[in-house]
Amino acid sequence: MKYYSTNKNTPDVSLKEAVVKGLAADNGLFMPEKIERFEPSFFENIQNLTFQEIAFEVAKKFFGDDIEESKLREIVYDTLQFDCPVAKVTDSIYSLELFHGPTLAFKDVGARFMARLLQHFLGKQEKLVNVLVATSGDTGSAVANGFLGVDGIHVHVLYPKGKVSLIQESQFTTLGQNITALEVDGTFDDCQHLVKTAFLDKELNDKLVLTSANSINVARFLPQAFYYFNAYARLKENGVLDGKDFVVSVPSGNFGNLTAGLIAGEMGLPVKQFIAANNANDVVFEYLKSGNYKTRPSVETIANAMDVGAPSNFARILDLFDHSHKTISEKIKGYRYSDDEIRQIIDKVYQETGYLCDPHGACGFESLADFLNENQVGVFLETAHPAKFTETVEKVIGKGNVALPEKLAAFMKGKKQSSLLTKEYEVFKDYLLSTSE
Repeated sequence: MKYYSTNKNTPDVSLKEAVVKGLAADNGLFMPEKIERFEPSFFENIQNLTFQEIAFEVAKKFFGDDIEESKLREIVYDTLQFDCPVAKVTDSIYSLELFHGPTLAFKDVGARFMARLLQHFLGKQEKLVNVLVATSGDTGSAVANGFLGVDGIHVHVLYPKGKVSLIQESQFTTLGQNITALEVDGTFDDCQHLVKTAFLDKELNDKLVLTSANSINVARFLPQAFYYFNAYARLKENGVLDGKDFVVSVPSGNFGNLTAGLIAGEMGLPVKQFIAANNANDVVFEYLKSGNYKTRPSVETIANAMDVGAPSNFARILDLFDHSHKTISEKIKGYRYSDDEIRQIIDKVYQETGYLCDPHGACGFESLADFLNENQVGVFLETAHPAKFTETVEKVIGKGNVALPEKLAAFMKGKKQSSLLTKEYEVFKDYLLSTSE
C-alpha cells in the first residue's frame, strides 16, 4: 500500500519510507491510500476472538501488502504481551483500560508496534537511526521503553520542563543506554515544533537519519485502532451491546488516538458516535462548534497529556473527511472540562462506583455521562494508570489511597539523567549535530 501526504505536495511513498521518514517532505502527515473495510460477518463473531487475534486481522488490513504474514503476526503478538480489558463502571459506562502495558499507558501499544516494525524495516542499516519524540507525558516513556536496547537506534525524548509528573519523568529519564532525555524550557508545543523543524532541515537530514515516534508516524497511530475493535468484542462477549448502540469517548490531546478510532469506524467498526473529551486546550472543541480551526499556545492543566494547543493529528481528521465541518461535527461530539470539574469528576466516580479514574479518563467518563441515552452503551479510554498522577488524584480522594504498582516503583528508584535545552531550534540542531561527531 502507498502512503500520501495530507498536504498532497509530495509523491506517495511505501510503508517503509513512511515509517522511516515519519513526516512527509512537504510537512504533511502520511495517510494510507485506502482504508479496507471488514465484511459485516467479521463483527458477528468478533467476540470469539482474542485481543491478539483481532489485532492481527486489523493489522493485515493496514500492513498485509508490505509485510509477510508470519512476520506481521510475530510483530503483533510480541507487541501485545498484555491485555486491554473493559471494566464496568456503571450500567451503561465502561472503561477500556489501556494501562496494563510496561509503562502503564495506552501508548505502549503503538510505541511497541512501531519499535518492532522499524527494526524489521531497518535490518542491518549501517547508519545510526535517531528517533525524535516530543512528549507531554506518556509518549516519552512508552517510546523510550519500546526502543530500549534496540541496536542501531537512539531515542531523543523532548519534554517540557516542569510540565510532566515526577513518575512520568522517571520513566524516560532513568533508562540510559540508547535513550537521551532532553528537558526543554518551554511547552509541549515547543517540543513538537523542534521535532518537526528538524525533519524539514536539509542539512541535518543529509548528516543524520531521523525519524519520529510521535503519533505523527503511521506506525505509531494506526495500531491504536486495535483496541477499539477489542472493546467492541469484549462488550459483545458480555452481552452488553444487545440491542444498544456503541459510543466511544476519547480523552484528546494530539488527536492520534481519536484518529485511529475514526479509521476503525471507516473500516466498519459499528460505532454510533465518537466523543472528543477535552480539557482547557479546546481548539478542536471550538472547531466542532464554529467550523473555525485556530491553534493557540497550550495551557497547563492537571490532565497534562491533553495539554496541546496545536494538535498535529487533526490534519488527518480533516483529510479523512474532506475538510467537511458538517461531516466531522456529526462524527465527533465535543465536551470540555476545567481542572476543577475534572477533580469533581474523579471524586464523584470514586465515591459512587469505587472506580478510580486518572484525570484524562475522568474527562472521558463525564462526556459519556453527559451524552448517553438509554439506548446506548459507552466506553471511555482510561489512557493511563491513576498512580501516574498520584499527587493530583490523592488531593481529591485522600492521601494513601492510590497504590503504586511495582512497575512504577521500579522507575522511581532510578537516577535522573537529562540535558536542559532552550526552545531555540539552533540549540537543538547543534545538539543533534554533536551526536554525529
